[in-house]
Amino acid sequence: MGKFYPEFAAEFDRLLAAVAGRKVAVVGHARPDGDCIGSQVGLARVLAAAGHEVVCVNSDTVPRRLQFLAAGTTFLRANGVPAGSGDLAAIFVDCADHARAGSRLQARFPAPVGNIDHHLSNAGYAAVNLVDSASAATCEILAGIMLDRGLAIDPLAAQALYAGILTDTGQFRFNSTSRRCFVLAGELVARGAVPARVGFELYERESVGKLQLLQRFLASLRLECGGRVCIGTLPDGIFAATGTTAEDTEGLVDYARSIDGVEIAALVEQRNDGTVKASLRAKNAAYRVDLIAAQFGGGGHACAAGLNLKQAPADFPSRLLAAIVSRLAEVDAGNSAS
Repeated sequence: MGKFYPEFAAEFDRLLAAVAGRKVAVVGHARPDGDCIGSQVGLARVLAAAGHEVVCVNSDTVPRRLQFLAAGTTFLRANGVPAGSGDLAAIFVDCADHARAGSRLQARFPAPVGNIDHHLSNAGYAAVNLVDSASAATCEILAGIMLDRGLAIDPLAAQALYAGILTDTGQFRFNSTSRRCFVLAGELVARGAVPARVGFELYERESVGKLQLLQRFLASLRLECGGRVCIGTLPDGIFAATGTTAEDTEGLVDYARSIDGVEIAALVEQRNDGTVKASLRAKNAAYRVDLIAAQFGGGGHACAAGLNLKQAPADFPSRLLAAIVSRLAEVDAGNSAS
């Protein structure tokens, strides 16, 4: 395929120059997923191999099912970053905006050196921004740039980058999946990634509690707008009742999207303190669920977006449904890019 990301060559050189001789913090987003952890591990290991002292930093812990990727890489929580960390060069990965890392890390690293991401809503908030919304995953961007430059990708880095591409393409079935994804995946396998191991760790180690959580979510599903919209909820206390955590919601909303005829699906987590987290998914990029999420302070991709509200109004579910119905009407009327 030739060069994967020739448009980023000069900017990546500028990023490397900016971190030369400095300790590096690779910062990921809150409630990290496969692309986030994969990006952090992949970049951290490649930078470490080039002589940098590197740590990965997140507001939340590495999820259970992703811990196999983090072996051998130092991960710190926000409160574990040592005093005097102002001299750390922070590179944010897979963070659609500065705040996505969490308020504590946003405050600790107010001026990121780098921002490597693939979210459509990313406007660029670092000194060097490598953002491509046409890429399926941040790991895709990183793998391509590393291969373009001939950087050493060891088996653990390859495994992490492969996992990020796998998860953010929905196992190579989402609309964002391109030929480049498959070519890069093959290159990563050639460098030590083991697809069978990644598939087992990610998709064949579910807990009984996760299945109980899924059962409760499926029971809550309701169809709206003539079956074009499907919304499911998880009430406060559900994690304690099923012995699960917030990380176990990963992938639940995809069941709602998979229903024949559904165009947009949503998962809404509701808490007694008014906190709400919503995940939105669409089958077609024309629906731009990132624009729906943006109405509530969220963002993301055209087909996958989310939002968090610390004090949501009591009528939030009806407001969300109204925003979804309005978006469907806009697309139906031919206003898909608005």
